Amino acid sequence: MNHVDWCIEQHRKTNHFYDTYIPYEFHLRMVDYIGSRFDHLLDDTIDIQTGKTRDELEHTRIGFVSLRMSCRKAGWGHDTIEDTRASYNDVVKHLGQDAADIVYAVTNEKGKNRSERANEKYYAGIVARPGAVFVKLCDRIANVQYGKMTGSSMYEKYRKENDHFVQSLGWDGSGDHELTPMFEYLLNLFQ
Repeated sequence: MNHVDWCIEQHRKTNHFYDTYIPYEFHLRMVDYIGSRFDHLLDDTIDIQTGKTRDELEHTRIGFVSLRMSCRKAGWGHDTIEDTRASYNDVVKHLGQDAADIVYAVTNEKGKNRSERANEKYYAGIVARPGAVFVKLCDRIANVQYGKMTGSSMYEKYRKENDHFVQSLGWDGSGDHELTPMFEYLLNLFQ
């Protein structure tokens, strides 16, 4: 079973829906679509594990692990640990170590409310893991687009927390962040 089918199956097995009635794969496909629109922003010349270039690893026994591919896999699996019965080790087995580490980074903390689940430790973990800010932005953009399209009350929640959200992910509003086009796209969704 490929990684896409595996991720979809994990949500199906737990009867996990998006917006109470839509099969969850709808959201996963939205996240992947956003990833495909912005994955050119990822530096795919650097190995996610070693920080070395593909050329530097060419004559070694170490395989090159693509940041872009790890992020795309993690986009499909971003909610598996949080919302299904899949464990971190299950995600490693089906998506690979690097994608699993991104999924783990974007998995909410335990908490009684949104602010406890997305606390400072949570955001620090996302910023520290290569690729996790990208995946979190793909997820948030997909959620905001859906909320705007359907008039969901979540749209207003996302709008109210957006300043804190983008600052917690390391964006100060300037063009210095490599993912600035994604942050700006998200901001424009609230216009």
